Amino acid sequence: QLPLVESGGGLVQPGGSLTISCTTGEYILGYYAVAWFHQAPGKEREGVSCIGSSGEITTYADSVKGRFIISRDDAKNTVYLKMNSLKPEDTGVYYCATPRHRLCRFHDMDYWGKGTLVTVAP
Repeated sequence: QLPLVESGGGLVQPGGSLTISCTTGEYILGYYAVAWFHQAPGKEREGVSCIGSSGEITTYADSVKGRFIISRDDAKNTVYLKMNSLKPEDTGVYYCATPRHRLCRFHDMDYWGKGTLVTVAP
């Protein structure tokens, strides 16, 4: 397992926006698909979004379609998740992960970060 590092979490009011980031200093992340996962308090981790190595193909969970957007900047070796119109149920720890291959499959993620906490509350 190789380390990924998430950042950018914090406290946001309902309806607000926040962008979180995923990077690593260990290898070139742009070679691989990268996914974001969400774990709400007391619930199972679930896939939120994934971006292929090309950056052209993206997937989103139904719960975030139209609100979140995933992107990558290979020059910065970073993948982003822009979260808009945030709801209290979006609260939880967000993890990034990669299978270290080019295709997105949520069940095939072997390398993870330790997560960043997002809290959506008044």
